[in-house]
Amino acid sequence: MLDPVLTTILITLGGYLLGSISGSLVLGRFRGVDIRAMGSGNAGGTNALRTVGWKFALGVVLIDIGKGVLAAAALPALAPYLSSNPSDPLLLASLAGFAAVLGHIWPLYFGFQGGKGAGTAVGVILIIAPWCLAPMLTVWLVTVFGTGYVGLATILAGLSLVPAMWLIGPEPLPPVLGALAIALAVLLIFTHRANLARMRSGTENRFEKARLIKRR
Repeated sequence: MLDPVLTTILITLGGYLLGSISGSLVLGRFRGVDIRAMGSGNAGGTNALRTVGWKFALGVVLIDIGKGVLAAAALPALAPYLSSNPSDPLLLASLAGFAAVLGHIWPLYFGFQGGKGAGTAVGVILIIAPWCLAPMLTVWLVTVFGTGYVGLATILAGLSLVPAMWLIGPEPLPPVLGALAIALAVLLIFTHRANLARMRSGTENRFEKARLIKRR
C-alpha cells in the first residue's frame, strides 16, 4: 500500500490528467476542426456553439462537465485501494476536482491551450457541493438574459459560489469547501479577464438571441 501523501498526490495528478481531455479539441479532431483557430479562439462550449453549432457544443459541454464529475467522484474512490490510511475523501475530491479544472484550462495533451474551466467546475460542484448549483444557474441565466454577455454571466455565477457555499451549505462548513469556492471563483475571474477587458472597451460579443432586455 502507498503512503497517504503519495496517494493524495497521485489522485490530484489524475484529476489534472483527466481534466486535460478537452471536449472541444477531442471532438474537433473527429470533425477536422480546431476551434482555437475559430471565433474567440477559446476551446470551450460557448465558442463551440458560435463556430460549429449546437450539437457539437452539447457534446463539448457534456464531456467537460463529465470529467469534473469523474475527477471529484471516481478518483477519490480509488484511495482506499491505494492506501490503508488515505486522506479525507472530501479533501481528495476537492483537490482532484480543482486539478481537473486546471487541466481543462492548461491541458497537457493540447499544448496547454484549453478552455476557461467553467463546465468542468460545474461538474466538480455537482459532486462536492450540489446545493450551490441552483443559485449559480440562476445568476448565470439572469445575467445572460439581461445583458447577453456569457463571460460576465460565468464570472458572476462563479462569484455567487462563495456566498452560496457558506449560506446554504452545512454548518459548520468544512474549511476545504470554503477554500475550493474561493479558488474556483478567483480562477474563473482570471480565465475571463479578456472578456472583462473587451467589455470595458465595448468590443465584447453578446449572445443576442438569449438577451431579453434590449435597448431600442
